[in-house]
Amino acid sequence: MTSSGTAVATTTTSSGSSLLQNSGSEKDVQVLMDQRKRKRMMSNRESARRSRMRKQKHLDDLMAQVNQLKTENEQIMTSISVTTQHYLNIESENSILAAQMAELSNRLHSLNEIITFLDASNANLVSTVQDHDYSVFAEPTCDHFMNNPLNYIYANQHPIMASADMLHP
Repeated sequence: MTSSGTAVATTTTSSGSSLLQNSGSEKDVQVLMDQRKRKRMMSNRESARRSRMRKQKHLDDLMAQVNQLKTENEQIMTSISVTTQHYLNIESENSILAAQMAELSNRLHSLNEIITFLDASNANLVSTVQDHDYSVFAEPTCDHFMNNPLNYIYANQHPIMASADMLHP
């Protein structure tokens, strides 16, 4: 220590010379360290701010993607709903057509049975007429048509219509 009360430190350099530092230079070192510390803090704050901004941008991008996917999902659900309704309508129409086809098939079967019966009856009638009287082949009258009970089948035939209300209670 010197008589003036300032501390003197000696440092040896690679060249072997010694440097003297006084207390004023220690304050300069402290100020320099404080400046570096403040710079580092500001840099860290800026880095944290950029990181928060990146996270916010990523969150905003994800929210936009969620909204887009929700919109696409709604469009798909609407399309499924329309397709399902179309399917149900077609299925109902198909059921009606199947019922009409069954009814028409039954009618055709009945008509074929009548034709077979009439053919058999006509064959018997023709053989009987050939054996007996030819007056049967005279002009038919309206009374003759109505007196034949088989002809009532034709008179009572009405179209049968099925509807979707009949199929779904």
